[in-house]
Amino acid sequence: MPMQACVSPAAVSLYDARPFFEKALQFGVQNGILDRQKLDAISTDAPKGMVQIARYFGNEFLRPDLEKAKDRIVNLVSLYLESSSGGDLRLAAESLRDHSFLSRSKGGSDMLKALLALPESNGFDAELEQSDPGAPVKGLAEWSLKSLADYQAELARRQPIKQEKDAAIWLAGQLGLELAELEDAHTHAEAVIRTALLVFSTKGSEWPDWVEFEKMLAGLRTKSRPAPNSVAGKTEKAAKTGRFSMVVPENLPDEFREVVLALQPSILADLALLLDSPLPARALFAMDGDEQAPPLLGRYFWLEDLASELDHHERSVSAAWDKVTGGNGDEGSLLTLLVCVAAGAAPKTVLSEKSAAALVRKIQKAGAKPGFDPALSSQYLRDWAPAHYQDDYLQLWADFVEESQSTLQSDSTFALQDALALLRRECHVKS
Repeated sequence: MPMQACVSPAAVSLYDARPFFEKALQFGVQNGILDRQKLDAISTDAPKGMVQIARYFGNEFLRPDLEKAKDRIVNLVSLYLESSSGGDLRLAAESLRDHSFLSRSKGGSDMLKALLALPESNGFDAELEQSDPGAPVKGLAEWSLKSLADYQAELARRQPIKQEKDAAIWLAGQLGLELAELEDAHTHAEAVIRTALLVFSTKGSEWPDWVEFEKMLAGLRTKSRPAPNSVAGKTEKAAKTGRFSMVVPENLPDEFREVVLALQPSILADLALLLDSPLPARALFAMDGDEQAPPLLGRYFWLEDLASELDHHERSVSAAWDKVTGGNGDEGSLLTLLVCVAAGAAPKTVLSEKSAAALVRKIQKAGAKPGFDPALSSQYLRDWAPAHYQDDYLQLWADFVEESQSTLQSDSTFALQDALALLRRECHVKS
């Protein structure tokens, strides 16, 4: 016969589902803490508070709203008493004795309003003002009926988020960036902290746009070694990868130090990827077209400055164009370059007699694919020429093609000599 488990009566505890206020009230009465005068005061204040709450959330003239208001005021008082007393019924009863019932209700309401004022996420977005200042605080209706355990769990979730955002705001401020700019950019606290630490570690003094951010990354790749004069063992000042020293501002407030230092290992892992990857920085950090999301997308934040990026792009294009043309912008050099491109030859701005003859023979070679394609040179100009010169260059090329293409592609008896004469006249051909 199977043995039945014996449960001691001492091992059984009753679950008391009453609101904490009711338990504190009963304890106070039973232990002489709350007298008749105090009970009468509570009986007078409670209906007043119920009407106020019903009016705040709905209509004080509707019975369902009043019933809900009763539940809310009891829960608000319970929330405050249980939190402030740590669950000690004697302390809670003494709080009811020494203070008004409505003040305990307000205490619970203030707790919830403070909770709901904490950020729900680490993203920066402009706070939308309530159209009606007298309207209930968003979320308060729901939270006014929740337990202390729910409140404590949500508080534990939101407080670190607030700390992280405050740390990000402080770091951004050290680099000249205000909260409104973070909100306009719709960035998030972690990206701000990560970027700020990189800027401080590379001795920057202002928040970077993409051009400056890219230069900063290029500098890290060039100098991927520990920073000089770093002090071993001072992990709060510098965390080393062996190739890089990450610096935390010395004046960082103590309340932000933990949340900032917690991100260091992750940042160092990102840097290891950056320093080892053969890909350009943009391929690691930013989306281009419909390609697969890069590994570091959204983890760092730079200012969007279209004018700066366009200026940088134009400078880069101009530098590349100057390298191709050797700095020669005269018509002869440009036409020589474009004839070479149209013929499928290496771009040059000067041809020798021998190379010019070889180029013409290539263009005029019978039976081959078209040896002269002006569209190639037009596209070359669009790809490489500085934007403010492109229209003029394209017109120069179009005029040349219209006048010279038939000569260059001629198959007449004297075609080679005529084409060479044309190149000597219009282009740069060294004798």
